Amino acid sequence: MSNFTESDERQELRRQVAKLAGKFGRDWFTEKARAGEKTTELWLEIGKAGYLGINIAEEYGGGGGGIGDIAAVCEELSAQGCPLLMMVVSPAICGTVISRYGTEEQKQRWLPGLCDGTATMAFAITEPDAGTNSHNITTTARRDGDGWVLKGQKIYISGVDEADNVLVVARTEDRPKEQGGTGKLKPCLFVVPTDAEGFEFTPIPMEIVSPELQFQVFIDDVRLPADALVGDEDGGLVQLFAGLNPERIMAASFSTGLARFALDRAAAYAKERTVFKSPIGAHQAIAHPLAQSHIEIELARLMTQKAAALYDAGDDMGAGEAANMAKYASAEAACDAADRALQTHGGNGITQEYGMAGLLVATRAGRIAPISREMILNFVAMHSLGLPKSY
Repeated sequence: MSNFTESDERQELRRQVAKLAGKFGRDWFTEKARAGEKTTELWLEIGKAGYLGINIAEEYGGGGGGIGDIAAVCEELSAQGCPLLMMVVSPAICGTVISRYGTEEQKQRWLPGLCDGTATMAFAITEPDAGTNSHNITTTARRDGDGWVLKGQKIYISGVDEADNVLVVARTEDRPKEQGGTGKLKPCLFVVPTDAEGFEFTPIPMEIVSPELQFQVFIDDVRLPADALVGDEDGGLVQLFAGLNPERIMAASFSTGLARFALDRAAAYAKERTVFKSPIGAHQAIAHPLAQSHIEIELARLMTQKAAALYDAGDDMGAGEAANMAKYASAEAACDAADRALQTHGGNGITQEYGMAGLLVATRAGRIAPISREMILNFVAMHSLGLPKSY
């Protein structure tokens, strides 16, 4: 097998996911979103087919594959016009963190539901005053007897209304210095049931046409048992970052899938739409931008596959650099593809019928979340080029 070609199994996985998602399609997806309904039917079908937990070990109901497999599923869903944001969150972030750091009992309790789609899990890290600076998180967890009490606030948390639990990033106080600790707050991960007393969430009105909503979350003295803590209390950032590389790889796949969808629609329209005696695709003003997008998408996909391969091989540092680059390249490719697709459609590109305009906002979010393009450039400047830290 060539190192530049995915395995036959991965390619077959892509074909099967595309076939499944194609039964639903973009029109169905947007109809659900505009009606305020959910895409649960598609979600459960993906789970039933074994694709939702394909990156999770077989003993917990998964497929035993890697992050590259779940990223391929995410990309093909997006390429069929059905981008499911919770694919990034539930199996990839939460599934990975629990798989790597959860106790056997925690894995048995939570992973099977993530695999079959019956127990979706959200992820909460972003806060109103912290933004990109995760070191400024103020949500705290304090010991109370045998359990914990959480207090704080989160913002832009996806799919809380569809989730049974949320993996919340909070900070616990380290041991005092005289006891060998630092006395500082350190990040820890807790699984919080969405129906817990003191846990409330309100939707944030968004311009993106999506059935998956964003929420502001209020955590007011939520009491949790001892086993709500995932991983070692002293594990710190290592455990948190275990979910962030998969998050970037999945975000890249989400973007490249959307870019492919936009480009496919644009190319099809350019072949059919005739204005000056020939299809508009015969004109270089239309053809060249679309060809450029095809190149940019393929480059982004290749970097995403490299990031996934490095991650699955256990090279976390190498995967970190590649995942950041992949996420950057994919978001740029998606924004350009959506813009060029709309321009190709002319006035039709702004109508609901053709569905191009909504892609502008959907793809543009990739330059902001889950990490901004500026912070990726900071990472590359520091870690790849060895330049002084700028923030």
